[in-house]
Amino acid sequence: MGFFQGKRVFITGHTGFKGAWLCRILTNAGAQVTGYSLAPPTEPNLYTLAGMAGRVRSITGDVRNRDKLAQAFGEARPEIVFHLAAQPIVRDSYKDPVATYETNVMGTVNLLECVRVLQVPVRSVVIVTTDKVYENRNWAWGYRENDPLDGRDPYSNSKSCAELATHSYVSSFFAQRDVAVSTLRAGNVIGGGDFANDRIIPDCVRAVQAGKPIIVRNPYSIRPYQHVLEALFAYLMVAQRQYEDKNLAGWYNVGPEDQDCVTTGRLADMFCHSWGGGAAWENHAEPGAPHEDSFLKLDCSKLKTVFDWRPRWNVETAVAKTVDWTKSWLQGDSAGPVDKQIDEYLERF
Repeated sequence: MGFFQGKRVFITGHTGFKGAWLCRILTNAGAQVTGYSLAPPTEPNLYTLAGMAGRVRSITGDVRNRDKLAQAFGEARPEIVFHLAAQPIVRDSYKDPVATYETNVMGTVNLLECVRVLQVPVRSVVIVTTDKVYENRNWAWGYRENDPLDGRDPYSNSKSCAELATHSYVSSFFAQRDVAVSTLRAGNVIGGGDFANDRIIPDCVRAVQAGKPIIVRNPYSIRPYQHVLEALFAYLMVAQRQYEDKNLAGWYNVGPEDQDCVTTGRLADMFCHSWGGGAAWENHAEPGAPHEDSFLKLDCSKLKTVFDWRPRWNVETAVAKTVDWTKSWLQGDSAGPVDKQIDEYLERF
C-alpha cells in the first residue's frame, strides 16, 4: 500500500458501500483522496459510521452534471481515478430505467470526458462495472472477458453500455496518451456496512434485527459472492500496476473461485449459521417479479494470469466477516472493525 502514499486519488461514488471501504483503505495508506458523489444512499451508511467525513475532501454532486464534475476533477488534479458512482440495484432499474441509463452510461462518459479534456496529470483510471454485463445464457461455466456484452435488465444493460463507451474512449482518445484505463467486472460483493435495499445480506441483517425470518426471493439463483475487500484490492492492484505499465490496462473479471459461487439460499444458510440465535430464512418467491438471471459465474483466468492474483477469503469467511462487523456495529463500534478487517486481509498477501 506504500505506492498510494501521497498520491492524489479521485473517487466517484465515494459515499456508497464500496466507496466508503475504498476511502478508508486509501486514507489509511496516506493517499490524498477527493470524493465526488451524492449524499450517502442509505441511513445508516458506512461512510458516516466509518468516520470518513473528515478524512477525505468530499464534494456533493451528481455524475450526470458534467460541468460540476469537471470543476471538481480539475481542482483535484488526480493521478489515479476510481469510477464507482452508479445506480446499482437491478430491481430499481425496472422502476426508473431512464435515471439508471443516465447515471450508469452518461455518468461514465462524463468522467471519461474529464480525463480526455482537462489538463490534469491522471495516469491510471479504473472504471467499475459488474459481472452482469454479459449476455447471460445461464450456462454452467464462467463468462470470460471476450464473451458478448448484452445485459438484459436496464441495470445490467446500462453497465454493458458503459463498458462499450469506455472501450471507444480508449481506442479513440487514450491510445496515444500516457493514461491507462481498465474496466473491472466484479461479482456480487458482501461485507459489513451494506444497508441497501433488495440485497440478500442487508435483508438478512434487517430481519434478524427485527426478530423475523429472513425472506429469500430467489433461493436457487447462483451468484459469485465475494467479500468487498476482494474486489477493492483487485481495483487497487490494477490501478497501481497499470500506472506503472500502461500495457497492463484492459478488461478484467473479479470474482471468487468456482466453489464459492453458491445459491442465495446457501448464502442465507451461512449467514444464519454464523449469526446464531435461531436465525432462519423462508422462501418467498414473488409472482410476476422482475426478471433476474438464475445462474451467473465468472472466469477470472485473465486477472490471475496477468497479475498473479488469487482470492484470499472464501465465501464462508466473507459471510463470517460481515456478521462480525455487523455485531460490532450493533454494539457501537463501526470504524474499528473496518480497519481490523483491512489489516487482516492485507496479512494474506
